[in-house]
Amino acid sequence: MDCFRSLVVSSQNAPLKLAGFLCFILLVTSCEPLATGFDDTEGATYYTSGNVVQVPDTFNVIRVMTWNIRFGAARLPWFGDACGNRVILTEDEVYSALQAIADKINEMKPDILLLQEVDINSKRSAYINEMQWLLDHTYFNYAAYGSQWKAQFIPSDGLGRMDEGNAILSRWKISNAQRIQLALRDDQDKLTRYFYERCCMVTGLIEIPHVNNLYAVNIHASAFATDDTKQKHIVQFKDELDRIAGLGGMFVAGGDLNTLPPGSDTTDYCIQDMCPGESFHQAGDDPMHKEGSNYEPEKHWLDTLYSAYHCAVPVDEFRNNQYKYFTHTTRGTHFWDRTLDYLFTNYQWVDHSAVTHQDATKESDHAPVSVLLQLPK
Repeated sequence: MDCFRSLVVSSQNAPLKLAGFLCFILLVTSCEPLATGFDDTEGATYYTSGNVVQVPDTFNVIRVMTWNIRFGAARLPWFGDACGNRVILTEDEVYSALQAIADKINEMKPDILLLQEVDINSKRSAYINEMQWLLDHTYFNYAAYGSQWKAQFIPSDGLGRMDEGNAILSRWKISNAQRIQLALRDDQDKLTRYFYERCCMVTGLIEIPHVNNLYAVNIHASAFATDDTKQKHIVQFKDELDRIAGLGGMFVAGGDLNTLPPGSDTTDYCIQDMCPGESFHQAGDDPMHKEGSNYEPEKHWLDTLYSAYHCAVPVDEFRNNQYKYFTHTTRGTHFWDRTLDYLFTNYQWVDHSAVTHQDATKESDHAPVSVLLQLPK
């Protein structure tokens, strides 16, 4: 989500621009900066359910799922996407959305769940700890969380306090959980970049009895970068999977990669995503394409991932029936129109067990994807 329209001061108003720059210098040099920076690798935050449930010792297969839950905003017209104008949600709206998400999780029953866009004490989502709430209202026992957008105060459109991130939820204990920093965008001015999200991966070792070295890796790649930042994120994602595989580990990995599968029939969604008053693809338009909507330059960015590891939905299956695997739309009242969400492993998915849960049309602007993993005997 690109939420910093009011941070960039018009170049026609020099006094305001100077004041904004001086304010920025003050912020970044103060003892307690408003926006949080991160180390390249640091420990993730652990969570435990208030009601830990005993799990059977023996499993032949487990279900793995990924879901971008849109910070509990459901399909409300939020200002950062979907041409909306809402900035702050009410407590009732967020709890209603979280309950719908929990109901869906409890219905689909994944054993390991990768969540993106989980809010912790953010103004926009009524300061609700969504991580703890979801643990306490599902059967999951443990979680590991890593922030990718954290600030005491964001001076844009009333956003205020923010802590949004990625999470791994598991029925079993998680250890060695880490937050891995991804490349920052280079296509932004310094002020916007200071307050902007810092995309990350979260990794953790899932302690399933009799299963050794099973790691979960959760990524949320950049959605709106106009440079090569998203491509760097995908490369970093594969590098981490290569590292785990090289050490003899097994992984389930995925998340919201914000790009399309190879062979997608449609690669430019600028017109579909266009808001009232915007214009793209017309002579004189600058930019010619809407940020985050033109995937044409990215057609081969996932080729190496598909070649090296097993995707829950193999590329040939996707190409034969693309509509069946769509997971996202920017339009709040429309059905899914593109695929952005993925699961990969270096071990073995159960053949034809992947499900794109396209019936989950009200809980988020992304549909969850799940698949069965065959465990070693």
